[in-house]
Amino acid sequence: MATTRLEVRLDAERRSRLEELAEQRGAPVSEVVRSLIDDAYEQIMLERRRRAVERLASLQVEVMPDPEELSRQLNNKYEPLDIP
Repeated sequence: MATTRLEVRLDAERRSRLEELAEQRGAPVSEVVRSLIDDAYEQIMLERRRRAVERLASLQVEVMPDPEELSRQLNNKYEPLDIP
């Protein structure tokens, strides 16, 4: 699974916490670190999506008609092209 190696220096307190997490999860320390990275990344992505939704919700966008109605409106507004 792992493709690269990363060296991280931890003080005694953080190392102890990490080992406690690994023991609680019944997993190797390296797996716990990968899981914590994945969890943190997911939180960042959720926040990014939440902000995007808020920006979209703040836009004053006209409600779009269904595709058939939109097609009728466009056909009424513009002359169809005569393509041989």
